[in-house]
Amino acid sequence: MGVIDFHSHILPGIDDGSRNVETSIGMLRMCKEHGVDTMIATPHFYADSNTVERFIDSRQKAYDKVMAENMDIPQIIMGAEVAFFAGISRAEKTDALKVEGTDIMLLEMPFVTWSDSVVQEVRDLIEKRHFHIILAHIERFLQIPGNKPYVRQILELPVTVQVNAETLLDFRQKGKMLKMFKKGQAHIIGSDCHGMHHRVPNLWLGREVLEKKLGHEFLENMDSYGTKLLKEHQIHP
Repeated sequence: MGVIDFHSHILPGIDDGSRNVETSIGMLRMCKEHGVDTMIATPHFYADSNTVERFIDSRQKAYDKVMAENMDIPQIIMGAEVAFFAGISRAEKTDALKVEGTDIMLLEMPFVTWSDSVVQEVRDLIEKRHFHIILAHIERFLQIPGNKPYVRQILELPVTVQVNAETLLDFRQKGKMLKMFKKGQAHIIGSDCHGMHHRVPNLWLGREVLEKKLGHEFLENMDSYGTKLLKEHQIHP
């Protein structure tokens, strides 16, 4: 699958990402020009304001609008950025929010200090529901007061840790993220792109930083990890 963007908001009119088809096509073309082979479309899902059924229907319609343009764009795999909620590990319909054809879920953790119950919910998603969890933009949660012990507990679980490319462009955060990649505490990057004028596609810029600081072999290994992740977690009918 080559270069994979694991976190993007490129589907039109479904969340705070791309507003229309024209914007989506512009974002996808930009990604294609910069060597991105596969985009995992991960629109936001909030259980307190949406139903799984309505979300899936809206996502499909947005995807169909993009594909109707018949453009030369990266492959799109559908998924969701699922906001953590109490009881998520017991909510059966969340199966439909996994990355298309896999048991992988991109999970956005709470933007408050976590707790033992939050960690247990993630553990239950893994051990009882057999989800493979990708933790979205881990860097955002390291800054929350009192959160570091809980982050350490989460990182001890068999999760994949995703970092936003823009973090690697921020001199205040870059060093910490590079250390996490070196230690194997972070595994993949995503653009978390939202538009053409705000939070634009930038995966390749993050990749350039990783290559410059950690070497080309590291970048190749990261790409192999991403491809292997999707293949190993496929759900076979």
